[in-house]
Amino acid sequence: MDKIKQKSSSERLLWAQFDALQLGSGWDEEDINKPQILIEDAFGDSHPGSTHLNQLTEQARIGVYEAGGCPARFHTTDICDGCAQGHKGMNYVLASREAICDMVEVQGSMVSWDGLILSSSCDKSIPAHLKAAARLDIPAIFIPGGSMRPGPNMTTSLAAGDISLRQKRKGEISSQEIRDYKLTGCPSVGACTFLGTASTMQCMAEALGMALPGSALVPATMRDILSYSRKAGRKILELVEKGITPDRIMTNKAFVNAIIVHSAIGGSTNATLHLPAIARELGIILTPDMFDEINHMIPHLGNIFPSGEHLTEAFWFAGGIPMVQLMLKEYLHLDVMTVTGKTLGENLEDLERDNFFDRNIGYLSNYGLKRDDVITPLNEVKEKGSIAVLKGNIAPDGSIVKYSACTESMRKHKGIARVYNSEEDAYSAVVNNEINPGEIIVIRYEGPRGSGMPEMLMTTEAIVCDKRLNGTVSLVTDGRFSGATRGAAIGHVSPEAAAGGPLGLVETGDIIEYDIENRSLNVVGIQQKEMPLEEIQRIFDQREKNKEEVLPPVRKGLLKRYTESALSAMEGAGY
Repeated sequence: MDKIKQKSSSERLLWAQFDALQLGSGWDEEDINKPQILIEDAFGDSHPGSTHLNQLTEQARIGVYEAGGCPARFHTTDICDGCAQGHKGMNYVLASREAICDMVEVQGSMVSWDGLILSSSCDKSIPAHLKAAARLDIPAIFIPGGSMRPGPNMTTSLAAGDISLRQKRKGEISSQEIRDYKLTGCPSVGACTFLGTASTMQCMAEALGMALPGSALVPATMRDILSYSRKAGRKILELVEKGITPDRIMTNKAFVNAIIVHSAIGGSTNATLHLPAIARELGIILTPDMFDEINHMIPHLGNIFPSGEHLTEAFWFAGGIPMVQLMLKEYLHLDVMTVTGKTLGENLEDLERDNFFDRNIGYLSNYGLKRDDVITPLNEVKEKGSIAVLKGNIAPDGSIVKYSACTESMRKHKGIARVYNSEEDAYSAVVNNEINPGEIIVIRYEGPRGSGMPEMLMTTEAIVCDKRLNGTVSLVTDGRFSGATRGAAIGHVSPEAAAGGPLGLVETGDIIEYDIENRSLNVVGIQQKEMPLEEIQRIFDQREKNKEEVLPPVRKGLLKRYTESALSAMEGAGY
């Protein structure tokens, strides 16, 4: 690696302490003359997706040394939606994406690093890392943190929804059942083993070309994940040598590829926030209409929970993202550059030669499954896409629904609105049996400018776990959902209520109608009486004049900065 000119060499001549400080940190004199690679991970005790990342980045560190570079490890730990569920901590989760990105930018700008390795597993740290890679634009590679092992009877940590609901209702659950779930709900490290936002964003990192082929969703306890990590450490020096930076990889074509893959696997609605936010760092604008148009045409292949039956490790055994890409070759831009230093098309050819697509099928056999059970063959596909953008008089700029996780009977619905200004109040109404079958719950002032755009998983799970409400009750919100959300859940309503959007004008007793096939979301009646949309607008105009201002609580620090400056959900909700 002598031919690589170290970027910081001129900076070292400015101040002798530079080298002395690195030597005092344990480097030797040979190290300080090598290409210097920043290794950033989300390692910490925050949740199972982060506690093992030091093992991955240790392998990456060895790989960097093997290839002739010198690694430096930095850590910016993320937080967990699950631990923040149901209380004010959830308001900080989306804002943490910006905080992590900013911190990586700070650490990445301290000196002129030659290359960057990033490793994380979960919801906000992955998009934060990809945003930072785009912002710093030095050669970079991403290492996904892999999948958690399944719970008993192929369950996931999402069983918490049913457990938590019955816990709050007298006599519906025993202390032993609660304890058993706690001991088995998260049986290993790694991202939760359903296709939530964490797993989706691992897939998006690979689909964008920023992670090694096949590395997304590797079972976190298998040797393969360590092998990918070691290889990433070696590969970063090759990217440095060739000058392959993130702007050469995350191009407009690469984002189109990622949206195609997202559509095919039934990924989290949160990708409609994260992909535009990453793209914006590169000057690329992804519109909601792009997602909608692609979802109209791409076969939905992934039979992965919650849109399907099987767990994420089974998806990886079946061939994972490369298998989906191979099946969708006719739709994808195969000429895009990736972190292998080769194009997507070349990568797929290499994987076929390496027997990647057949090597792990035997693991599926352990569970009595075949590839076709997990990834639907093209000639058997029954549906196209997985998400839709709905617009109408309460969502002029759009809203997002994941119809692949919604039953056919609830893809078009008309119901009486029950309006709440916070998720806590709505959840309490569900728990206390105050919601009637067929109604549509509205939760507002929970968008980026409202409370920081928390997810509504606790409420959506309470609905689907309530036999009286499941399959009849919908939820409409300017907040967001977990990637694990099931049922008729329409989020990201824009403009949000806190920004003056018409969702703030809806009242309990109004009639809401949505139609996923026709991409519409409207108030069609006032106080249980249907009327023309023109009359609805006249009433909305009158309500606007008489509306009482809903003031947010006093905030400070990061949450204050975020809620005062966040962009619309339709623009990625960054700042």
